[in-house]
Amino acid sequence: MQIRDLPYPDPGVPDARSGPRFLWWIFRNQLGGQVKSLAWGMLHFLSVSALPFCVGVAVQAVVDRSGERLALAGGLLALCCAGNALGDTFLHRTAVTNWITAAARVQQVLARKAAQLGSALTRRVAAGEVVAVSTGDVEKIGWFVEAWSRFTAAALTLVLVTVGLVVYQPALGVVVAVGLPVLAIAVLPLLPRATKRADFQREKAGRATELASDTVAGLRVLRGIGGEELFLDRYRSASQEVRHAAVRSARMWSLISAIQVLMPGLLLIAVVWYGVHLARQGRVSVGELVTVYSSVMILTYPLRHFEEIAMAYSFSRPSARRAARVLSLERPTDTDGSRDGSDLPSGDLYDPATGLLAPAGLLTAVVCGDPDAAGRLAERLGGHGSQEGTSVLLGGVPLDELPLDRARTAVLVQDKDPVLLSGTLRELLDVPRSGTVGAEEALAAAQCEDVLAALAQGSLDAEDPMDARITERGRSLSGGQRQRLALARSLITDPEVLVLDEPTSAVDSHTEARIARGVQNLRAGRTTVVFTSSPLLLDRADRVVLVHEGEVAAVGVHRELVHGEPRYRAVVTRETEEETALNDASGTAGAGPRRGAALDDVLKELEEIEESA
Repeated sequence: MQIRDLPYPDPGVPDARSGPRFLWWIFRNQLGGQVKSLAWGMLHFLSVSALPFCVGVAVQAVVDRSGERLALAGGLLALCCAGNALGDTFLHRTAVTNWITAAARVQQVLARKAAQLGSALTRRVAAGEVVAVSTGDVEKIGWFVEAWSRFTAAALTLVLVTVGLVVYQPALGVVVAVGLPVLAIAVLPLLPRATKRADFQREKAGRATELASDTVAGLRVLRGIGGEELFLDRYRSASQEVRHAAVRSARMWSLISAIQVLMPGLLLIAVVWYGVHLARQGRVSVGELVTVYSSVMILTYPLRHFEEIAMAYSFSRPSARRAARVLSLERPTDTDGSRDGSDLPSGDLYDPATGLLAPAGLLTAVVCGDPDAAGRLAERLGGHGSQEGTSVLLGGVPLDELPLDRARTAVLVQDKDPVLLSGTLRELLDVPRSGTVGAEEALAAAQCEDVLAALAQGSLDAEDPMDARITERGRSLSGGQRQRLALARSLITDPEVLVLDEPTSAVDSHTEARIARGVQNLRAGRTTVVFTSSPLLLDRADRVVLVHEGEVAAVGVHRELVHGEPRYRAVVTRETEEETALNDASGTAGAGPRRGAALDDVLKELEEIEESA
């Protein structure tokens, strides 16, 4: 895989049982790139390691006054320099390619997992952790893959050069053969402590990232309540903890680096001392002594890659563990998509867990006193449930038996906080659709006229409002405008079943009345489920369902339920428990007509709003 060929057609199925297993899975999938790096790395390191031999031959040629051997040494030096330049260039190229392609593979499997889990992901993993995994952790994992590319070549070169020195000059070669393994393992006792400090630093950095992400996401709210300084102080404290942890980790790695410099120096001293002793006895020549000394000095270069791979693994291991934790998450009701077929199921939408039934072709409104429970139920109806349970049925077919993409085509869920991606309005509405509903119809039903005007006014270079640009997450628009654009995007898809969670919570009552009428007309004959407590939407619904404590408690139409079901009335009219008890007591005392008259006044007011809209 080359960089120009990204993204992968299929990144594969990761082994997410643990961090090391995940790293091993990446390595197996990068085997071709690793072999290329090994080949170019061997050329580079062997060319570098052969330089001392060439120098030794040249020195001995000068001592022996041999012009032929001096010329041979010069030719070998030129050849080694060419091999060094060629090997180093392509080693860097292949190693960086391994880094980028490995990071791209991890990002693709993370993106696929996020798409599979949907909104259930952030219910099970903090949003900041997801951001940290998909950015900083991906970089650390790629670094380990890239460092491994050079480490394997360096380790093999050390073995070959050591064997060559033993054959070339056994007396000094044995000293090198004994000393190099000691150098390689000298820092091993320090690695567990260094790894522990690196893990602690990553943990602190992850917490700081989560805090920053949550702060940015809630900045509008923080400004409204004046909480910017409070969260800024928290982030300052978290960033200082990261700094202290990074300093402690750097101290340990500095100690490891110092040992990596000290130990080769001691080996050089031993080789020189013993070599001079052998030279005085006439057991080694000057050229051989220079060759062995230069080889040991050059070998400190590949030895540095032992420190790098240790550092890369220490930093990438917690990153791989975090990535594996996210990738190991599964939809509680995941199946293998055992039900095939070209036709999407159609019919009634039924949830066995709560008893909620949304008849085909009707507008069903669901009232739930707990907004969080309503959000979870909406996700469940779309097959995105974050908890285990019996599958929702569409036309008698369990959604969990459908392939994920087909299930999401059949049932579309718009949550209460929809996201608008940056780009033009035309790009925003460029979503998979049936082709039955046009952009103009969807925008009109969602009452987006003023939104179009605002976009056209804010984009002076766009003559057509559809070409006007929407800023990141629609921050230049009000909450109600963003909500209506998201509703138009959902309407234009024209799914078999559309589930809307509080689609009008940020708009005024007159606009809400027009939206209720527009959605009812546009979705006529299609199954629509709206989670809401707005009387304007409830009064337009063909069927209203009250869900109380996780079960269907009442079914009817809005005007019947508001008169006859106290729990429903408490949610819709925002009654407190004391007011509900007082109304019930008044009803038993003969004050029922007065209570009914008050509700009638509310209904009349709703009718006036609809008429004026």
